[in-house]
Amino acid sequence: MNRWLQNFGIAFGLLGITWGVADGQSPAPPAPAPPSSASPVPARAEEAELGVHGFANSGDVRIHYVTRGTGPLVVMIHGFPDYWYTWRNQIPTLSEKFQVVAIDQRGFNESDQPEGVENYTLDKLVGDVEAVIRHFGQERAIVVGHDWGGMVAWSFAMTRPEMTRRLIILNLPHPQGLARELATNPEQQRNSAYARFFQQPDAAATLTPEGLAGWVKDVDAYQKYVVALRRSSMEGMLNYYKANYPRPPYQPSTEPFPKVRCPVLMFHGLKDKALLSPALNGTWDQIDNELTLVTFPDADHFVQHDVGDRVTRIMADWLNR
Repeated sequence: MNRWLQNFGIAFGLLGITWGVADGQSPAPPAPAPPSSASPVPARAEEAELGVHGFANSGDVRIHYVTRGTGPLVVMIHGFPDYWYTWRNQIPTLSEKFQVVAIDQRGFNESDQPEGVENYTLDKLVGDVEAVIRHFGQERAIVVGHDWGGMVAWSFAMTRPEMTRRLIILNLPHPQGLARELATNPEQQRNSAYARFFQQPDAAATLTPEGLAGWVKDVDAYQKYVVALRRSSMEGMLNYYKANYPRPPYQPSTEPFPKVRCPVLMFHGLKDKALLSPALNGTWDQIDNELTLVTFPDADHFVQHDVGDRVTRIMADWLNR
């Protein structure tokens, strides 16, 4: 792994749920689940209309995906606690002119869930995306990522520039900005306390699928999320934080990141409390190409849902120009 990747905590994947904890305290309970008149049921059949399911091999780890459409390849990467279905608002429109491939990251839903923190380092997550692109017989792709998927997408663009046609990031500032804010901004430090909790050895025992799905506002989608998170590995999901998230004392980056060479489109919901907007400052200095930044004052962390129609329209227009 490159030295800059190790030293500067490039994997700053952050959960869009504010846990409201301080160091040394237990986390507040997750948000209550939406009311439901029925227990969650297997959702695979209901999700099938969004695309064809399959698997790509990344070494000895199988990566589950859903694909739809034909054309240039678009690989979409979810965050935490999430799965491929997070892109349900975007897949139908994008697949009109592109082959969309929405993956489950390792540890989540139907992808393999290897044991051990060492199996969740960022280089392996980037390798999973490369394996998916190769699986479809392509040399390059448009890469889209939200939250943890956003950090994987940033990292892919920096380490695989020849494979990155365009980059779309949702609510995950560039790692240089995140490192700066985590080192200098007390509010960001406080709001990242949940990530330090997730690094504790027994953190997974405190989580439930129902609690982790509490951010999902739609009742039908909530049921699908509970099913997907029951399939997922709690330890595997938290290994993203244990393997990659920096530990205090936090320090700003002192070594430059590789410049992103492709055009970049960023979305950011300004109500996000886990990823504060000051981290966006200076993003343009990290990109050796065009940057389009779109902020939504009324959207939270899950911007692809909060303002899904607008995100989809802007995304499609940007890709088609």
